[in-house]
Amino acid sequence: MPRLPLVTERLALFATLLATFGELHPACDHWVQGSKTASRKRMYGEDLVHADGTPATPGSTRPTMTTSTLGRRAVACHVASYTSVQLAATIGVTRAFGYRVTPAALLAGAAINASTHAAIDRGALLLWLAKKTKKTGYIEHCQAVRMDDEGTLTREVNGPGSSWMELDAALHRAIGIGAAAVTTWLTTRPGSRR
Repeated sequence: MPRLPLVTERLALFATLLATFGELHPACDHWVQGSKTASRKRMYGEDLVHADGTPATPGSTRPTMTTSTLGRRAVACHVASYTSVQLAATIGVTRAFGYRVTPAALLAGAAINASTHAAIDRGALLLWLAKKTKKTGYIEHCQAVRMDDEGTLTREVNGPGSSWMELDAALHRAIGIGAAAVTTWLTTRPGSRR
C-alpha cells in the first residue's frame, strides 16, 4: 500500500473511524439491541427476579437474581452486541479501502466505546452528569407519554422521544471522537507498523 503523507493519513483514518463509530451508534441502539435488553438495562434494586424479569415468588425453584444483577446483565449483553458490530464494521470499512488498523489500536478504540457505553446506558452516570451540568430540568421537561392497550397514559423519562435519549446519544457520539482519535494515533504513531 502506498503511504500517504502522515497528516493526510491521520485525517482520513480519523474521519473514517468517526463516521463509522457515530453512524453505527443509532443502528446498534435501535436495531441490534433487543427490546428486553433495552427495557432492563437500567434496572436497579435488591428485589429478587427471574432471568425473564418476573418477580420471584417464595419457594420458587427457578434461579433468581437481584434486579440490579438483571440490569447489569442486560447492559453487558447490549454492549457485547454493540462492540461486535462496531469492530466488524470498522475492520470491514477500513479493509474495503485497503487500510489496516493495528489490532491494539482497534481494541483500544473499542474498549473506550464499550466501557463508556456501559456506564452511560446503565443510567447513574448520565444522571450524575445531568445534575453536574444542570440538565435535570431538561430531562424532567422532555419526557415521553405512552398509552397502554387499555388507554392508560404513563410518563417515561428515558425512552424514545425523551431528552434522556438525546443526551445519551450526544454523550456516546462525543466519546466516539476520543475513541477515533486514540485509534488513529495508535495506528499511525511511529513504529506501530513494523
